[in-house]
Parts: sequence; structure tokens; C-alpha cells
Amino acid sequence: MNAETKSNIIEPAELLQLLPHRYPFLLVDRIIEVDADLSCIGIKNVSFNEQFFQGHFPERPVMPGVLMIEGMAQTAGAICSRSTGLGGTPNVFFLTVDKAKFRKPVLPGDTIEYHMKQIRKRRTMWWFKGDAKVRGELVCEAEVGAMIVVD
Repeated sequence: MNAETKSNIIEPAELLQLLPHRYPFLLVDRIIEVDADLSCIGIKNVSFNEQFFQGHFPERPVMPGVLMIEGMAQTAGAICSRSTGLGGTPNVFFLTVDKAKFRKPVLPGDTIEYHMKQIRKRRTMWWFKGDAKVRGELVCEAEVGAMIVVD
């Protein structure tokens, strides 16, 4: 499948081909909009059954902010991995996290939308600006950088 014929949606089965992450650390369920490696919107349905809620916090469960940033990076990493067309087993590595801000708590039952826009690219390295939204409200923002390495 070449770049012109790729779908603008990435379903869960394709995510598993594009990312090395697996349960319980795969933090994006589907990508609903893709514009090559320029931008995308990823979805995470936050369930009360998430492992991290056992300790964060038992009486008042809140999704850890660092996991939202990881979800942003995974969302961006999937479209980067897809765009390389290198084949093999992709490994997506964090390069940077900058300008992270947490605006509102994310609770069980929420659906997070990770809105990712490419800031720049160099070879197999990308930098993105990400906004995480729940019901249209900004809950987290950050700039993330990632690198794709294929074994």
C-alpha cells in the first residue's frame, strides 16, 4: 500500500503493526484522522479497569499526566512509523518532551482525543505539538519528539 492509497484511519490491528507497545502500555486505541505524517487525531477510551487506577488514586481515580503524554507520543509515532514504509519491526523512541501542561483531570469513562501536528522532521526523527482533549476541552498539551528505528 503506497502513501496515496493509505487510509486516513488506523484501526487497532494496524496500530499493533506500527507500534512496539502492547497492553497495558498501548495508550491509543485508534487513529481516526491521518494526514500523512503531518497531523492526526488518536483516540483513547479511558476505562475504570485501567491498571494505573489501582494506585492513582484508589479513592479518586485520575489518569496520570505522564501517560497522556505517552499516548500523544504513541499517536504521533504510529503515523511516523507508517510513513517510513521501512518494514521490519519498528521501535519508536522518545527524544524530547517540552512545554507540558496539565489542565484538567481525566477520569474513568472519558475519551481522550490526541490532536497531533508535526512541527518539524529530520530523517527518521519527528517533533509534534499535541493537544489532548476530552469533550472538546483541553486537558493536556505538550511538544514531543520521537525517532523510529527499525530492527
